Amino acid sequence: MRSLAGEKTTKAYLEPQEVQRLEDAATNPRDRLLVRLLFRLGCRISEGLSLALDDIDFERGEVTIQHLKTRMHLSCPRCGGPISRASQYCQKCGERVNEAVARQLEHRRRRTLPVDREMLSMISEYLAKGGGVLRDSRKLLFGINRHRAWQIVRECAGRAGLTPLVNPDTGKVRGVSPHRLRDAFAVNAVKRDDSGDGLRLLQEHLGHQSFNTTARYRKVSGEEHRDWYARLWD
Repeated sequence: MRSLAGEKTTKAYLEPQEVQRLEDAATNPRDRLLVRLLFRLGCRISEGLSLALDDIDFERGEVTIQHLKTRMHLSCPRCGGPISRASQYCQKCGERVNEAVARQLEHRRRRTLPVDREMLSMISEYLAKGGGVLRDSRKLLFGINRHRAWQIVRECAGRAGLTPLVNPDTGKVRGVSPHRLRDAFAVNAVKRDDSGDGLRLLQEHLGHQSFNTTARYRKVSGEEHRDWYARLWD
């Protein structure tokens, strides 16, 4: 197995063909499904691990994601000022905001994502062969914790011979992990459609509260700056 720790690379994200290598390196159906689902949905690892059978609508081709990120930035619907979950009134404009807080929290707790038919077929086959874990009357797809999920992805990366990635902002080398599959989804989406509508839909899909968070993927995926600079000397 190639050591990930000793290698250097200037690569910032995984390409779809590398994610396929990662999936092919899985040693059982559960791990293969985990890799594909994290990439095809672009969800956070906590969201993927919480998925249960009753979250999947096979007829409509949709998956309902529980938004489990704890930090949420709420805003006053009148002035846009920051408010907390416990706010009754906006400190900036004095507007009563308790109902607005409740609506924003409810909206951000769940989001419904489209899912492709190939992914749905893989889930159906996995469940038909006895996959999934019954827990608290819900059939979870995976039944593993975050630490084990990270181990699975790292082990698959080692078997696939994938090199570490480099954070384009900090230059820090980081191993292949579940979150890098979310990054790969986002970068692939931006490369295919970086229009305003495309970025807005990506923001909604990823569950980002700030558009600036989504816009970072355009910077990572694009070669605009490099191409622009090269044209200066043509």
